Amino acid sequence: MINLYSAQIESLSIHRVGNKSRSEGAFLSKERYQLNDEITPLIKEFFFKPFRDKEENYYQFVHESDLEFHELSSLVKSIFENPSRSHEVSVAIAKLLYEQSEHPHIKPGEVYVAHIENVMLDNEKVDAVGVFKSELKQDFLQFKEGESNLNMHLEQGVSLNKLDKGCLIFNKNAEEGYKILSIDSNRYDAKYWLDSFLGVDILADENFHTKKYLKFCQDFAKDVVLPAEDKKEEVMFMNRAVNHFAKNDEFVEQNFMNEVMENPALIPEFNNYKLEKAPKYKIEDLTSFPISNTAVSAARKKIKSVIQLDTNIQIKLDFINPESAEKFVEKGWDEERQMYYYLVYFNKEQKS
Repeated sequence: MINLYSAQIESLSIHRVGNKSRSEGAFLSKERYQLNDEITPLIKEFFFKPFRDKEENYYQFVHESDLEFHELSSLVKSIFENPSRSHEVSVAIAKLLYEQSEHPHIKPGEVYVAHIENVMLDNEKVDAVGVFKSELKQDFLQFKEGESNLNMHLEQGVSLNKLDKGCLIFNKNAEEGYKILSIDSNRYDAKYWLDSFLGVDILADENFHTKKYLKFCQDFAKDVVLPAEDKKEEVMFMNRAVNHFAKNDEFVEQNFMNEVMENPALIPEFNNYKLEKAPKYKIEDLTSFPISNTAVSAARKKIKSVIQLDTNIQIKLDFINPESAEKFVEKGWDEERQMYYYLVYFNKEQKS
């Protein structure tokens, strides 16, 4: 989990790279950009906001032979080891990005390379290298006073509301390829940023494993539990699954099966579903792993605990207190109406 509240940009270099296939060239600044009190808070929000708003999916540098041959990883390492060389290294990073800017869809833009200190990552203070790119320009009006009229001029610039591409490379787990977050608002050239330039792959840590296993459970509930039983049991299965993750620090699949699978008939169905679908979720050989509380909280927010009925009525079940649904909600069949019904018990209505 990251906290960027106290993060400080210690150095910033800005360059511009064009599309190499169109011979647009690159402009490489000779010196660092001198930040001031006016621009610093704005540029920090520009760089950091996308990472605060986005779910944390970590990457790491990878290389087919050895990480020592990974060019960007080596450049970032040199900044961590000697921050005074950050501008010199930023030029090399901009050149590297330019070399990868050959596809016709790739847009020219400004490249920002920042050395950042006081980042809280997993409750540990680390420094980071940020590489950001702005591509899309927006029209805006500039007004100037004439002798008798107010004149307007159409200009173009970068909106501080949206960063097109960016990554934060944290000074942690260097031997394994660092711990990296990436955002890309423009999906038309995703391979260019993640694969060609960054050269990263998913970091299969506890956050990744927790998120993927819970997503697997959610799809099992939809594909198997719902057709075999009903919507209430689908919701209750995920309720039990999420609560199992929430109250344990370590996931052990056998313990999970014993606690969550209330219907024994679903156990072979679960095993068969995992055998068939596991590669999709990258959980083929996963039977135990540390649980990420951050991933559990994010999953809880996404999972719907609502029974939507075709009579325009919704029944919302409580994920925090699953025993309420077990005790106080019953499903039945009305022969006279030829309809299903839910019977809900309560003592009094709660004020909203």
